[in-house]
Formats: sequence, structure tokens, C-alpha cells
Amino acid sequence: MREIPTPTFDLSPIALPRGLLHRPLQPHPVQNQQIVAPTGRSSIEVSWAKHQDEVREAQRLRFDVFATEMGANLQTSSPGHDIDSFDNFCEHLLVRDVETKRVVGTYRALTPAQAKRVGSTYSDTEFDLVRLRSLRPHMVELGRSCVHVDYRQGGVIMALWGALAEFMVRNQLHTMIGCASIPMLHNGIISGDAAASIWQQVKQTHLAPIEQRVTPRLALPVDRLDGTLKIDPPALIKGYLRLGAKILGAPAWDPDFNTADLPMLMRIEDMPSRYRKHFLGA
Repeated sequence: MREIPTPTFDLSPIALPRGLLHRPLQPHPVQNQQIVAPTGRSSIEVSWAKHQDEVREAQRLRFDVFATEMGANLQTSSPGHDIDSFDNFCEHLLVRDVETKRVVGTYRALTPAQAKRVGSTYSDTEFDLVRLRSLRPHMVELGRSCVHVDYRQGGVIMALWGALAEFMVRNQLHTMIGCASIPMLHNGIISGDAAASIWQQVKQTHLAPIEQRVTPRLALPVDRLDGTLKIDPPALIKGYLRLGAKILGAPAWDPDFNTADLPMLMRIEDMPSRYRKHFLGA
């Protein structure tokens, strides 16, 4: 197995070596943490990828979910894998079924140092983030989150969130950003009406202050769409909002994934106390 190269830049201002990402931290261990899945069928195990073949497992799951299941048009250098130019700079979080050893959930995290090395975040390609420049030294970008269709009862995503929260505290990163996707396919029809309606809902209650607003580079034309549908946001977006996330502005359109992407930001200090206690014991 090929070891993932050590990053050229430090992971955080306190210069933590890469190995610390994979070492258990008491009382909240992440490496090989086993959790009983809500289905009762098996346990799941959470770890950070340490070898390239583990990253490939995550990329195969992403392809299965984004391309095969959701119909994304992915330009990939390896058939059956979702691979982009940011992957080699990211840390990849994996959830496995303990019995089958199959990767059933994943996230990737781009640290400030690695964003500097690659030249931007993925979110920069979809939005003008100039108003967030003061946050970048302690801002991690989360993305490419997905869970296998057989494991979407909540346990996998909670395990991923717990590991990500521990990762941020360990590396002194207090802000998370990312693009939360809304599929353009609704009730069998390809349309932006669902995304426009969700945007109209969430901006009423969860819009960030003006100094943190961002602008989409390829905006979804929400003013020309029906924004009155009574439709719930995707479960992942609802989960982010419960954790204290804010919407940074109107959605962008991603033609490759055929989604409307909402820019989101969450700070550890804004997380409700019950969630901080659950994820961090604090």
C-alpha cells in the first residue's frame, strides 16, 4: 500500500505532525472507533485514510452515490472513481462496516495550509469568498460527503460529524465551510424549483450577516423559478442548520453534479451546547 505523502505545509499553526490525525485522542478516540449502527445489523468503524488505496475506496463510494445513483456527469481519470484536483490535498475520513470492511461513508477535509498549497478551496470555484478572508487561517473546508444507501439511518453521519469535530479542535480550526447540495431532480422532473423553494425558506431563518455573504459564480436563477413549493431541505442541510450553520448566500448551479449548491458556514462556538457535549464532551 502506498503511504499518503506528508503534506509540505503544517496542518495548523501549532505545527502538528500528520500522524496526530490518526492517533486516538482520549476521551474521544477516532481511529478505529466502533459504534453500533442504528440498524442493529453491525458496527461501524471511523478512521482517517492513511494510504492511497483507502482514498480510492472513498472515491469509489463517491462515484457510486454521485454518478450511479444521482446521475452526476463526472470527469474522472479513473473509471468508477470520483477524483478531482483537490483530493490529493485533503484528509479523507472513512466509516467502515466492521463486518464487511466496506467503506459506507466518507467526508474530505481541506485544511487552511493545504488550501494555501493548492491555491484555493473547492468552494472558491463556485463562490466569491472574499468576505471570508479573515477566517481562512482557521477555516477548514468540508466536502464530498456521502453515505451508502443502506446506511442512511443517521448513525454513519453522526459518527462522521463526531470525528470531524474532534479533528477541528485538535488542529485549532474553529470554522467550517462547504457547499451543501440540493438535487435538481424533484418528483422525477429536472427543475430548479425545489432548490429555489428551499433557498426561500432557509434565508428567512439562517442567513449569515452581510459581512459574511458570498456571491455565486454561476448563480441558480432563483428569481425565475417557483420558490413557493412546500418542500423540506435535504437531511444533511437540516442537520447542518441544527448544528448552528448559517447560509452564506444564494445557491450556485453545478452543471456537472446537476445540483444547486448552498454555501454554508459553521463555527464551533455557534454549535448548541447539547451538540458540543455530544461530539466533544464540552
